[in-house]
Amino acid sequence: MRVKTSTAVTGALLMLLATQATAEGVSGAYLAGRQALYDQNYAAASGYFTQALTRDTSNPEIMQDVVLANVALGQIERAAVVARKLEADGNGSQVARMALAAVDARAGAYGKVLARIEDGKHMGELIDGLARGWAFLGKGEMTAALAAFEAASEVKGSRAFGLYHKALALSLVGDLEAANAIFSDPAPGSLLQTRRGVIAHLKVLSQLNRTEEALKLLKDRFGDTSDPEIVALRADLEAGNKLRFDVLRDAQDGMAEVYFTIAGALIGDAPGADTLLFARVAQYLRPDHVDASLLVARLLEDMGQYDGATEAYRAVPQDHPAFHVAELGRADTLRAAGKNDAAVEVLEQLAKTHADLPVVHTARGDLMRSLERFDDAIAAYDKALELREGTQSRDWFIYYTRGIAHERTDNWEASEADFRRALEISPDEPNVLNYLGYSLVEKGRKLDEALEMIERAAAARPDSGYIVDSLGWVLFRLGRYDEAVPHMERATELMSIDPVVNDHLGDVYWAVGRKLEAEFQWKRALSFIDHGDAAQDADPDRIRRKLDVGLDTVLVEEGAKPLSVAHDGG
Repeated sequence: MRVKTSTAVTGALLMLLATQATAEGVSGAYLAGRQALYDQNYAAASGYFTQALTRDTSNPEIMQDVVLANVALGQIERAAVVARKLEADGNGSQVARMALAAVDARAGAYGKVLARIEDGKHMGELIDGLARGWAFLGKGEMTAALAAFEAASEVKGSRAFGLYHKALALSLVGDLEAANAIFSDPAPGSLLQTRRGVIAHLKVLSQLNRTEEALKLLKDRFGDTSDPEIVALRADLEAGNKLRFDVLRDAQDGMAEVYFTIAGALIGDAPGADTLLFARVAQYLRPDHVDASLLVARLLEDMGQYDGATEAYRAVPQDHPAFHVAELGRADTLRAAGKNDAAVEVLEQLAKTHADLPVVHTARGDLMRSLERFDDAIAAYDKALELREGTQSRDWFIYYTRGIAHERTDNWEASEADFRRALEISPDEPNVLNYLGYSLVEKGRKLDEALEMIERAAAARPDSGYIVDSLGWVLFRLGRYDEAVPHMERATELMSIDPVVNDHLGDVYWAVGRKLEAEFQWKRALSFIDHGDAAQDADPDRIRRKLDVGLDTVLVEEGAKPLSVAHDGG
């Protein structure tokens, strides 16, 4: 299994390798570049590989790495310079050929794109087939273009791609009836059912003056969404306005769509560097391709490349319907990078400019809750619920998160009410059952009901350490110590370095007379006290006191009965 090094270790290693790069020449720079590439730090990788290439100008491996790093950065033309040298030397790679084809397509040199494919300089069978179609269309050869798309659709596993691009090409040249026939096929392939595919179909129907069909399709696919783009489309259709077909404008946009659709297909199976390369080429060919920018940002965020992700999110213009999506993503990225104040500022501004979107207020509530600004979180959740009017099935989650915020401000009455409202909407939701059940246990209230809730949660999520811990803990609080043991042991298997779970297991061991093991678990709990978010719920002073005098004495000091007395009393 591939294990990534920590940020601190990676930084130290890169500094060491950079020092070696200066001292040792090409080998040090190359090794530093490989480490940076491994950690998906493409800016650093590009710098190191370029340094290595200046000292070994004909090394094909270094040239390929330079090309890959620069395509991943979106520097396609810079990558193409090295790719040309690589190809001239009789070498090549798929990513190098992609860069060269992209540069030709952006220059409108579709004959060169076709010549590359005919010369066997393959980018991959699927890309070649779709690129041929758009290159022919760019040259004005529509019959050849349609034949290319049809041929692509006949390749095993490529039917959806070929038909989708054929439908887009037909729409672009105004053959709307033929395009609609493909879009309307009940089983043409999943690409036609994607968001972009459905929007393209909506616009084709509108151009054909089939407004009622378009409205029905919109309702069937998107429901009563508050998504600004879909809301605007619905408003135009209901007002009798004809939707402009602007999903793409020319062959270059079609080429961009080739790379974007392949990136979209890859992200479901293996999101990562390969997906990023395709998304970057799409972004280069069509800089205003907002979906490509959002995909690039998402991929970089997942890779921990927060500066690059922030830049990609910022590429979405403020007047675009997806601007709020980009800003929500940017806030998440800033939060992940530890820039909490900047993340708060982004969401506070968004709450002003997009005040009618519940998702914005929910995201602001989530951020404030994570920062332990619980009053601000509650106010944001209140606004989200007000806008949603409590009617949508997913509202259970807002009640749940607001319930957590109320619980953290010691307003148990409001908290319990929110948890129970969430369960009215989604009765079997494990997270709500567990949180409410655990809270009741901690407060010593309605323990039988709490046990029933947590048992239901554990049945639904048997591998959730938090929920299994709750089950063991409620059995402990009910005095059913022997029954609690296997559940608490299982919880520590699932969450071996969680201080709260280890502390709980220590209490359970103490209750059944396994005192040496109890002390061992309490010591483990103390050793993990700074681990993750769970540390805020652990009480190190209480654990130390248990190690000094035992659990029974601590309970007496706290005004509770010692376990032996509680157990004897049933």
